[in-house]
Amino acid sequence: MDFVSGIVVYILLWWWVFLMSLPFGVSTPTEPEMGHATSAPARPMLWRKIIASSLIASIFFVIVYLVIDSGYISFKPA
Repeated sequence: MDFVSGIVVYILLWWWVFLMSLPFGVSTPTEPEMGHATSAPARPMLWRKIIASSLIASIFFVIVYLVIDSGYISFKPA
């Protein structure tokens, strides 16, 4: 896998993990402020989810890289 392909794979993995982590630990406020949506999260904890997504995507990237580099999966025509 070359450098650009590696960056693309990491970015895709990061977004997938980040979007899947958004609903975790979210609760709606008991009394929403005037003008806010009643379904808006009280404390979304985005920085925590960004850091967790980065770590999990890094682990997944290493696994994907090892599988591609091992030759079990080849994207080159035979």
